[in-house]
Amino acid sequence: MSKLTLIIRREFLAKVRNKSFIVMTFLSPLLFVGIGVFVGFLSTMKPEVKTIAVHDETGNYFKLLKNSDEYHYTDFSLIDVKTLKDSIISEAYEGLLLIPKKANPDSLAKSIDYISNDSPDFDIISDLEKTIGQSITQQKYASNGLDTLKIKELKSMVAINIKKASGEKSIQGLNWIKTIAGGAFGYLIMMFIVLYGNMVMRSVIEEKTSRIIEVIISSVKPFQLMMGKIIGTSLAGILQFLIWALLGLSAMFILSSVFGVQVGATGAQSQQAMEMASKNMSNVQLYFQEIWNLPIATLLVSFMLYFIGGYFLYSSFYAAIGAAVDNETDSQQFLLPIILPLILGVYIGFFTVINDPHGTIATVFSMIPLTSPIVMMMRIPFGVPLWQIVISLVLLFGTFILVVWFASKIYRVGILMYGKKPSWKELYKWSKF
Repeated sequence: MSKLTLIIRREFLAKVRNKSFIVMTFLSPLLFVGIGVFVGFLSTMKPEVKTIAVHDETGNYFKLLKNSDEYHYTDFSLIDVKTLKDSIISEAYEGLLLIPKKANPDSLAKSIDYISNDSPDFDIISDLEKTIGQSITQQKYASNGLDTLKIKELKSMVAINIKKASGEKSIQGLNWIKTIAGGAFGYLIMMFIVLYGNMVMRSVIEEKTSRIIEVIISSVKPFQLMMGKIIGTSLAGILQFLIWALLGLSAMFILSSVFGVQVGATGAQSQQAMEMASKNMSNVQLYFQEIWNLPIATLLVSFMLYFIGGYFLYSSFYAAIGAAVDNETDSQQFLLPIILPLILGVYIGFFTVINDPHGTIATVFSMIPLTSPIVMMMRIPFGVPLWQIVISLVLLFGTFILVVWFASKIYRVGILMYGKKPSWKELYKWSKF
């Protein structure tokens, strides 16, 4: 067995036999699901009801205001405005809506005030403007001799049916499904790169500070040691991902089967309820169908390739940094330039891919090796030509070969350097040896 294989085996077994690795492999999916359920539970909790005082001098608009779970309107039209303003100052009410009496509807539209100590919620102001504005509009229709009921009857609500070119029915929000799917894979790659890259760096620093590295490199070359650490740790990450993928696909299969069975289980409901339930269930089935129609095989294979390429690329930097410093504190000055491209990839993905997945910005950054593992994974659910994926992967692995050659020079010199905090200038000098 070659020395490189022994190092890879040692690093792999050291990671997978660790109790924290085993626990987090099975606990992490439960934590993500639990956080999602907890956030969903929080979103269903009713907020505290806030009272808004209304002083309506016209007597026509208060009755149009509808109470909600969050806001409750109270008529104080008979109370002096100054007294109401004092109540707002003392925070007795959330806000005060003043509707003056004006002869001209246009003047009234510009004279309504909302008084509060804090900046009001955008939604409440929008609802008030919409409700009062519609009433003023109807008054203007009536004053001009227009039949408001007829106008209301003549209004048409358009519901556009979304279909594919093949004629199959589709759904709204499909781009969000693709964005979430691609974003999840891209975020996982970034998380794995940072997590396992730091593992490589800590392993190098630990062996360096304990002087074990001096014994190890007497038997193996520094390049073999660096590559063994990188590959062994990556295999542990791939194993963890495969377990998560198996659990995720099993959960999707079970959920899709459950929703498929429940469609015909509403015979005891009324006809109207059955139609509504059937429609909702049909939409759910369409969503699951669209999820299954995503290029799942391409996503999984691409994830593996981009994870390996991206991890190898960035872990070379992490290993070189670990060899150059004596402790994790000294490594902080070198980590920011490494993490910035990953953060840039996430922002580029979320702010450009969803709007224009095949645009120039998204395409260019999906080819740049430092950002391609994240941006390309976000583009794949939208359909990416195979030649673009191939070119992107060739550039990624080609850059890895160049970077690992560069990093190995720093690793070779820095692994035996102690007691000196290196600078960027010194790292450049080491790379020239």
